[in-house]
Amino acid sequence: MKSLKNKSKALRILLYAVLFLMTAIMIVPFLWMLSSSIKVDKEVFDIVNFQWIPDTPKWSNYIEIWTKIPFARFVGNTVYLTIVVTLLQLFTSSFAAYSFAKLDFKYKNILFFAYIATIAMPWQVYMVPQFIMMRSFGLNNKLMAMIFLQAFSVFGVFMMRQFYLSIPDSLCEAARIDGMTEYGIWWKVMIPLSKPSLATLTIFTFVNTWNDYLGPLIYLQSNEKKTIQLGLKMFIGQYSSEYGLIMAGSVLSLIPVLAVFMCLQKYFVAGVASSGIKG
Repeated sequence: MKSLKNKSKALRILLYAVLFLMTAIMIVPFLWMLSSSIKVDKEVFDIVNFQWIPDTPKWSNYIEIWTKIPFARFVGNTVYLTIVVTLLQLFTSSFAAYSFAKLDFKYKNILFFAYIATIAMPWQVYMVPQFIMMRSFGLNNKLMAMIFLQAFSVFGVFMMRQFYLSIPDSLCEAARIDGMTEYGIWWKVMIPLSKPSLATLTIFTFVNTWNDYLGPLIYLQSNEKKTIQLGLKMFIGQYSSEYGLIMAGSVLSLIPVLAVFMCLQKYFVAGVASSGIKG
């Protein structure tokens, strides 16, 4: 019995050690980024005399980044694009998922599996035809092109459908008996019960859109339309790069992502199906 307790204690210590190591591997790059954001360029990669906090922190990096490039405009473009795309994906994904989960129509399963099968196709395969299509619509160098292309999410439909399947059909049947339309059931019954799933989709969509680099690089050329990720590239020159300003901009770009995650994380583990029955 004592040997079993010792083995269990040893396994627990080993598990904590592995978790600590993984946490350190994940956190150290962020700490290095924070440290580099208050350094001059020559101190960023100085391994011999490395300091987490330099003797003379260059806090002016966080001020200079707003004046050296139109960073405020880049932030505004990114905020606008991210919010619009996130709201559209929440609407289209939940609406389509309700149809696939709770409605009966011809070829429903075939259409769903055909739609989901597109996940297996990398975006790089069809990004050129998409660009040609957007250019033919006159949307080149416009944020609207990014909005149109990202307004629908196959992953969002799949995730929301799986969640809606866990909600008892009896709730929808009761609503139909009371005379509620399918639109009303989706809006007044399904949406209030799907906060955890909507929160998860919000975080995924927000992070992916906010951090997207290749999409804006293809469609946006003028400085008036660029996003944060493209703006940070302006500090990378042919012969030198201003790493202190790049890191300061990266730190600032992380703040909205962290804020969204902190606000929505409590919904991740919430139970929905059981609470819906009790309600």
